[in-house]
Amino acid sequence: MDSWLDMLRASYNYNLRDRIDTYYSRKVQGEYCDLTTLAEICPLTCLVGSASGYPWKISGGAKVKKLEDDRIFGDYCELESQKQVNVPQIKPKLRNAGEIQMAELPVLKTVRPWYGEIDSTVLQENIKRLDKAYQKFFSGAGFPKFKNRSTFRSFTYTLGVKIESDQIYLPSIGWVSFFNSRPVPLGFKIKSCTLRKKANGWFISVRIEDATVPAFPTITPEKVNTAVGGDVGIKKLITFSDGSVIKNPKLSTNKKTRRLMRIRQREISRKKKGSNNRKKASNRIARFHQRIANKRTAIQWKIAIEISKRFDAIFLEDLKVSNMKKRCKPKKDEETGRYLNNGQSRKAGLNRAISDAGWYELRTKIEYAAAKSGKIFGVVPPHYTSQECPECHHIDSSNRDGEKFLCGECGQEQMPTKRAVST
Repeated sequence: MDSWLDMLRASYNYNLRDRIDTYYSRKVQGEYCDLTTLAEICPLTCLVGSASGYPWKISGGAKVKKLEDDRIFGDYCELESQKQVNVPQIKPKLRNAGEIQMAELPVLKTVRPWYGEIDSTVLQENIKRLDKAYQKFFSGAGFPKFKNRSTFRSFTYTLGVKIESDQIYLPSIGWVSFFNSRPVPLGFKIKSCTLRKKANGWFISVRIEDATVPAFPTITPEKVNTAVGGDVGIKKLITFSDGSVIKNPKLSTNKKTRRLMRIRQREISRKKKGSNNRKKASNRIARFHQRIANKRTAIQWKIAIEISKRFDAIFLEDLKVSNMKKRCKPKKDEETGRYLNNGQSRKAGLNRAISDAGWYELRTKIEYAAAKSGKIFGVVPPHYTSQECPECHHIDSSNRDGEKFLCGECGQEQMPTKRAVST
């Protein structure tokens, strides 16, 4: 499985580079297949598409034979009579980049035989993973990045997986013993499974489906009895509109954890680079971070389930956490040309606290728990939510003084309680 990760990561990076290079070639060449002859792109003569490979999908007939005929006959159906090709009968369609790269997988196994040991569905899902990254990019996320060993640690099966007691069958690998923490219920079939490598071993997550099971019922807005809004923060993890608060556990930013983390980091720096002792020290601190992440996940699930039981409708801020953690803009002295202090060293501590709180992870877990319980979940724009009065909707920065709220228009006062939800 370790060797599969290395090969799949290389394939992922190669496909990403292929798409980038093809994009730049299309951007330079425009609608021309050849800049010297200014020949336009055509499904019969040109091989330039969304990625390297044959870009045209033809309905009916063998595609390989059609490609050979196009290269030999050109624009004619028969060379003797010089009868032209009937274009409406061919019906060429442009394939997307993922389809083109999937069609090139047999060529990859021929050129690099060691890829033949990887299951075909795993290679296909690896290309779909790149497609999803591009879809997120087109939706407003960042551009897909090249993967290294720390950012590429999983692969997915879609067919052939079987589970019997404490063993699981993985195609092209065989039967593997594992700790079956949650058996598959009767009537459900396995749709896919993802193997993920973590600091403390390999883990597998199985996606199951039963079409006969009805969807989770959701209550209508008319039946909502208790609705609440939440404001996430650092000192208090969530402050609700009814005055209750959830305490922030601060798992990785407390004094004891940070001291132990410094000791572990110092152990790594004292070891020789490339030595086995340095690898052992790195694995030790990786397992330490993994334990913190597991504790954070357990606490977030406990909070999410408890909130979904207490309220019928839950609303949180739609925060852009990645934008909040961006670096401060540099300040430059116009006279001397030197860079001035822009507060980035202080903001680094704030970024650590935001990462430790895990606002977005908590939000996704609350959304999942609410959907499973049939409750309503929604997000609202975060602008002026802490300065707006819930009674008269008056907005003023003077309404808020730390954790105290006093409306300057109607006199509405709110004070968060000491403790509401235990973590």
